[in-house]
Amino acid sequence: MNNIPEHDNVQSDSEKNIVSTDGEILQSGPQVERSKERAQESHDYTSVIIKRIDETFRHPDDILQKAIEEGQLQYARPYLSLMLSSVAAGMIICFTVMLVGIMASITGDLKTGFNKVFIALVYPLGFILVILSRSQLFTEHTATAFYPVLDRKNSYLSMFGLWGVVIIGNLLGGMISASMLAMAESSIHASEGYAIIAEHIVQFSSATLLISAILAGWLMALGAWLTLSTHSTSSQMLCIYIVTFIIGLGGLHHSIAGTVELAVAYMTTEQFELMNIIRAIGVMLIGNAIGGSIFVALLNYSHIRKLEKTD
Repeated sequence: MNNIPEHDNVQSDSEKNIVSTDGEILQSGPQVERSKERAQESHDYTSVIIKRIDETFRHPDDILQKAIEEGQLQYARPYLSLMLSSVAAGMIICFTVMLVGIMASITGDLKTGFNKVFIALVYPLGFILVILSRSQLFTEHTATAFYPVLDRKNSYLSMFGLWGVVIIGNLLGGMISASMLAMAESSIHASEGYAIIAEHIVQFSSATLLISAILAGWLMALGAWLTLSTHSTSSQMLCIYIVTFIIGLGGLHHSIAGTVELAVAYMTTEQFELMNIIRAIGVMLIGNAIGGSIFVALLNYSHIRKLEKTD
């Protein structure tokens, strides 16, 4: 007969170790090691709650610092790189012009309330493509380039030089994309809409156009500020959509999108004079620069730095 080995040290499940909350072993057994470790960890360490920073908005001081750093990165870029990025932005914005032109062709005018809403719904889409692609759009770039100047890290002369590169690149890209829209007109069928949009630009006096462009530049630079306030891409897209929807609904004038609108209307119709187009583009550029640099960059920098001094 085979002998059955004795297991004097083996316990049944009911005899496994039990450990008290203060680490004292009430019953011994092979299952208690991790329980002992947990009890010791609870005694030696303090529990903390970790909050994920990607789900929170940044503090205004942090947003300003981020904006200054973003601006400095642009000053550090070679002019050729900045120019190519600006050309890309001017070309991408044509998709906003195409969509608005198609919608205006369908609705027929910009004066009826519902027509303005329909156009405003599609107006932001090209801007989302431009900004999330990190291309350099002048109206989004104005305040960003101004923050390092206000912080005395760069000069006004260097800022105007940077603005000049971005404007030239945007206008060049806009002309290229306007030519492409004009050549594709037999497929897009939006020439009537282009004419309606262009007329909405040139019909106003320079004073009215300037104020409208200031408001548009203010909103665009505010959108750039808001995208720095959050870590979430979806929140950034929503911020861009909101500010550009307001621009579209209010019929405000954006210099780069307006340039493409005027250029494609000039190429596809015969009702616009070149000098009137040049006047409108110049006024819109000045207005957008004022709105972004004064109403966003200067005010944000001033009130945040003032708050830091009082603290």
